[in-house]
Amino acid sequence: MSAARPVPAAFVRAHTRPVRPPLVPEVTLLVAADVVLLWEAMEERQGNAPSEPPFWAAAWPGGQALARHVLDHPEVVAGRSVLDLGSGSGLVAVAAAMAGAASVVASEIDPYGRTAIVLNAEVNGVPPMRVLGDVLDAGPPGADVVLAGDVCYDRAMTERVLPFLDMARVHGAEVLIGDPGRPYLPQDRLAPVARFDVADTEGPQVRRTTVWRFP
Repeated sequence: MSAARPVPAAFVRAHTRPVRPPLVPEVTLLVAADVVLLWEAMEERQGNAPSEPPFWAAAWPGGQALARHVLDHPEVVAGRSVLDLGSGSGLVAVAAAMAGAASVVASEIDPYGRTAIVLNAEVNGVPPMRVLGDVLDAGPPGADVVLAGDVCYDRAMTERVLPFLDMARVHGAEVLIGDPGRPYLPQDRLAPVARFDVADTEGPQVRRTTVWRFP
């Protein structure tokens, strides 16, 4: 965890700025104004170095692709219950709400991210959404649709996430993953439904990013 205490909204506001992600200009997102300064501010607030980088403070390619797909094809979520897994900033959750989801739950392990999700929902004028921490050990998600952007970023997380997504699919949920070609994603098990070129958050290059469906 990045912090034991609840994160005040004022802290997130003070260290982020509103932007419109290139692939999803319909959404306004609070992202880090300066990642180094944000990291230092988090360390000062906590009294120790954060255990994880502030992943929540950027618009990652997989999330942008998923959000774009949902907004282009609102029938994916309209009138349905949605779980945004590994929500980060809440970009995908906000897009699902904009596209007419009946309800949205955002799951994010980082407490800074959980605060950012609430703020980003407010900024975009979407209905309040339920924000949870880690749900991977909680059993089937009870959602009609599970959206997961950039969740296969390392081997350990992939080994936790995939069984959960498999279980969600077995229980009838539609499962979509957004990913920019990371090596841990088992592409041979998935079906591509959309592809986008997304500006990388970590440099000037563009990353070919795919929205995949669990069969």
